[in-house]
Amino acid sequence: MNKESILKNHYDLESVENRVNHNLSILNKFKNLLKYLGPAFVVSVAYIDPGNFATNISGGSIFNYSLVWVILWSNLMAIFLQIMSAKLGIATGKNLTQMCREVFSKRMNWFFYVVATLAAMATTMAEFLGGVLGFYLLFGIPLSYSAILTAIVTFIIIYLQKYGQRVVEIIITLLVAVICVSYTIELFLAKPEWPQVALHTLIPSLPNGQAVLIAVGMLGATVMPHVIYLHSQLVQCRNTGLTLDEKKKHLRMEKVDIFIAMNIAFIVNAAMVVVSASVFYSRGISVDSIEQAHRSLEPLLGGLSSGAFGAALLASGFSSSSVGAMAGETIMDGFVDLKIPITIRRLITMLPGVIVIVVGVNPMKALLMSQVCLSFVLPVAIISMLKITSRKDLMGDFVNKPFVKSLGWIIATLIIGMNAVLLYLTFTGNV
Repeated sequence: MNKESILKNHYDLESVENRVNHNLSILNKFKNLLKYLGPAFVVSVAYIDPGNFATNISGGSIFNYSLVWVILWSNLMAIFLQIMSAKLGIATGKNLTQMCREVFSKRMNWFFYVVATLAAMATTMAEFLGGVLGFYLLFGIPLSYSAILTAIVTFIIIYLQKYGQRVVEIIITLLVAVICVSYTIELFLAKPEWPQVALHTLIPSLPNGQAVLIAVGMLGATVMPHVIYLHSQLVQCRNTGLTLDEKKKHLRMEKVDIFIAMNIAFIVNAAMVVVSASVFYSRGISVDSIEQAHRSLEPLLGGLSSGAFGAALLASGFSSSSVGAMAGETIMDGFVDLKIPITIRRLITMLPGVIVIVVGVNPMKALLMSQVCLSFVLPVAIISMLKITSRKDLMGDFVNKPFVKSLGWIIATLIIGMNAVLLYLTFTGNV
């Protein structure tokens, strides 16, 4: 073999070796990322819960694609708040409720505890009702039996925490995948006008006063206080014994986790509006309940569409009610260090949903009142988190920079203002 052939083989081997090393590097980076993915996927469930189904379907059926931009801006604000919550948990090694116990007075923490517990119960009730309606619509099971089945499934999911948080993260992520697949089917069958979708995603518009009301409802149903508390707890299983540099890496990876999960939630929420607009608005059908949407889809698009809708609602109910119960555990254990057995805590957060079904309260009315209850506690979660993350003595190198601090208060003011409008309209009989 001559010298040129030897050199050529050498370079070929070197090239193969470089490609193999490059592929191994990519694989290692992917494996490293997978270790951190999970907490944001659990949190994202709150952004595609049954309350979102109701507001998004209503908005699309009445105003076509006009309110898709509300979903985009709500998602951007939610991403900011979830990053703040994760950063607090990573920097301090404690969740938001535990930090509130250290920072604020005992009297103030009892107040936080009461309103946050009521919010956790209201949240779980709303999400629990989604599972109940999913069973009822998909399989025709009576509401009372559906309530029992939903309670059992929810309890099983959160019971699996004993085998590690990762197990619950995988289950929740699979349920989110069911919702995504279901709405992919819906989009395929609905055949929306994509240029109009893109236009209304980027350009805000509010056709009339009713659109303002629905837009406020869509925002109010998107940003949830219970997952602001919960996210700071979910990061802790990956936050043990880390150096400062490792904590900074953890936060970077969690931002990636949040970006992926929250944008999946955005796509699902936008799909709800788009499908509703394509199917109902185009036919002059105004939809004001989840049951009506399910009934209307089958004659319009066929059994596959209504089945996909029911599957998405059922998966949303299971996953979001489990996340609500987990958030309730964090809240009950944090503010005042009140030791309540974990099984009792889970039952307390699920009980209101069972009671609503058993006594025959209208599920949609209960869903509305639960959103009103959540509006009261949202300022407590946001303001306390922003105050803590702006303190150098508590956050160290992770303290909010001036721009982040200003942006945080602007977002907080906007969300709280919108929720105040929602409460005003509710109590003056305009909702």
